[in-house]
Amino acid sequence: MLIRTSDLKVREVINIRDGRNLGVVTDIEFDMEKGAVQSIIVPGEGRLLGLFGRRGDVVIPWHRIRKFGEDAILVDVDDFKDE
Repeated sequence: MLIRTSDLKVREVINIRDGRNLGVVTDIEFDMEKGAVQSIIVPGEGRLLGLFGRRGDVVIPWHRIRKFGEDAILVDVDDFKDE
């Protein structure tokens, strides 16, 4: 299966542990030496109704991605940390 980075940016990222929608992919970390994607990045949650900005971005390691669907990317993230 081939996928373009532009396709990733329109798919919702869903955590299968709690069903939470983490947002859409805003960036990708790529290891140039290995020639492999290391992680996807989604924006952090908004603070207090979005009035006080957002938390740091959430970095999801590539090995935590479980499935690429037509409309969503399913990830298995137990205890992620904001970057």
